[in-house]
Amino acid sequence: MAHKIGVIGDKYSVMPFKLFGFDVRYGMSARQIRDSIEQMADNDYGVIFITEQASEQVTETIDRYKSKMKPAIILIPSHDGTKGIGKKAVQENVEKAIGQNIL
Repeated sequence: MAHKIGVIGDKYSVMPFKLFGFDVRYGMSARQIRDSIEQMADNDYGVIFITEQASEQVTETIDRYKSKMKPAIILIPSHDGTKGIGKKAVQENVEKAIGQNIL
């Protein structure tokens, strides 16, 4: 069974993901972002991409899903550029998986 993919963030950063058939949700307030994550998680989404800027508003919500298998929440840069948060999270997960620092 294929899982759905969602994308959350500001309009200009996430709009292009519609071209790939992803469920795109625009969220600027912490409440909108949190509600989108919760709805996607409840509806069996396998992956949720969220802009780094949006993720900073809902860290507690994202932290709740870190230990769960689904959904995988992946931080992506916005159209304004990266803050390095997503790259750091990926690096930490790889280091955790292999048991050593990679840089």
